[in-house]
Amino acid sequence: MTRTASISRIALMTAALLCAAPAFSADSTSAALAGARCDANAVDKNGKALAGAAKDGFLKRCYREAGLTAECEAKALSKDGKPLAGAAKDASVGRCQRDAVQALGCEARAVSKDGKPLAGAAKDSSIRRCEDDAKAAAAAK
Repeated sequence: MTRTASISRIALMTAALLCAAPAFSADSTSAALAGARCDANAVDKNGKALAGAAKDGFLKRCYREAGLTAECEAKALSKDGKPLAGAAKDASVGRCQRDAVQALGCEARAVSKDGKPLAGAAKDSSIRRCEDDAKAAAAAK
């Protein structure tokens, strides 16, 4: 499968998730769920997880298409309520996006490369790996 086909497939899945937004209790939940799908779909044409700049670019585009970027940009305010700009805004938006995706927990992030929910041993393994990664990240801080 080509990279273009993968991106098109992901864009189609994201659009389908956004069309299903009324099924969720809140817009932020649906955007965060779409964001979790972005994390799960950050793979190359061979199915290997993206890393570094390639992952950052993929996630940035995917979050924007999912509506998570606009929501987080609206929250990017200084202590006195003024909109942030430049690097401060970028850092705030990035932190907001990561927090929204992480808030869903590992179970919601247990999806296949195709964006379908995992089941059985694959789901258990994905959740366990996600929780281990979260613990390692928390210990590193």
